[in-house]
Amino acid sequence: MSENVLTVTQITQNIKEIIEGSFPTLTIEGEISNYRPNASGHLYFVLKDEGAQISAVMFKGKAAGLGFQMKDGTKVHATGTLSVYAPQGKYQIVISKMEIAGEGDILKLIEERKRSLAEEGLFDQERKKPLPKYPRRVGVVTSPTGAAIRDILNIAKRRNPGISVAVLPAQVQGDSAAKTIAKQIKTANAYKICDVLIVGRGGGSLEDLLPFSDEEVVRAIADSRIPVVSAVGHEIDWALSDYAADVRAPTPSAAAELVFTQKSEMVAEIEEFKGRMLERIESMIRDAKMELRTFDASSMEIRLKSIIQPMRSRIENSRRSVTEKMQGRLEEARRTVRNCERTLELANPENVLKRGFAIVIAEGGKIVRNPEQLEGGEVIGIKLSEGEIAAKVIGKN
Repeated sequence: MSENVLTVTQITQNIKEIIEGSFPTLTIEGEISNYRPNASGHLYFVLKDEGAQISAVMFKGKAAGLGFQMKDGTKVHATGTLSVYAPQGKYQIVISKMEIAGEGDILKLIEERKRSLAEEGLFDQERKKPLPKYPRRVGVVTSPTGAAIRDILNIAKRRNPGISVAVLPAQVQGDSAAKTIAKQIKTANAYKICDVLIVGRGGGSLEDLLPFSDEEVVRAIADSRIPVVSAVGHEIDWALSDYAADVRAPTPSAAAELVFTQKSEMVAEIEEFKGRMLERIESMIRDAKMELRTFDASSMEIRLKSIIQPMRSRIENSRRSVTEKMQGRLEEARRTVRNCERTLELANPENVLKRGFAIVIAEGGKIVRNPEQLEGGEVIGIKLSEGEIAAKVIGKN
């Protein structure tokens, strides 16, 4: 065999050494395509752009830390090493880290916004309101067609169908999502639609969740008089709404578990309260019975006498005092009447006449006190104690 002839293995080995030696670590920007999840936990897919594509693999250990859901069409930055797979004669990138393209800029934007809003005090713990223990109606601001609302309604039905649910439909992704989310939060407050409000959506990329970090949404949550539970994405996902809300739930389902009080728990709590109340009543009855045993007929009579006797004494003393005062006033009134009678008797004209005096009466019935009241020849009457005399004036001094 000629010395210039190489075997397939030899040439492949040479290519492997060149490629792997030239690119120890690199970051590639491309679009995910032909994504195939594997039962083993490894991720197999293709990264492509307008002119080429490269096979990619992310092994289970690295895939566990992935911060977004894999799906075709997502543009990513993938960091890893190039590897040549000799049995199939192809090269691929073995990815150790991957994030959505532009995610770094989004994270920077969110971090700056978080710092600014925190300085205003919108995330302060003092602003947090407690969730009602027994809400009558729960409001949900989310997409009316998403998986989140289905999960919430299923959990509400299972845990406590007696609590009503008010769905306030909103876009949860895209340019106009933030405005509709904020508007529905304000609507719930303006019309007092519910006792507690769940605001959120299912999982997605950092860009998909960006509306929940919008300043308008954060301020609407912070200003809400209704307690708000933020439930955005999966457990590893975070948004600024989580900091402004009164409570952060890792998922919409977790928010429903938190807000909808389990009916059986309510019944158990009522039964426990009922038991404590009955026990307290029975204890009070026992204490009362023991107290009553000390009150036999004789002791009751003595106790009653000890109460009644002082009352009788006070009544008798009051009666005597009133009687004495009335008798004193009556005697005083009698003396006054007797004095008045003597005064009247002394002033009685009849008594005066009996002592020899007379009353002169002029014509017209006027009593004469001065001779100047009479004229010569005038007929007058003279009243005595036992009759009257008619006379004529013949002179006056």
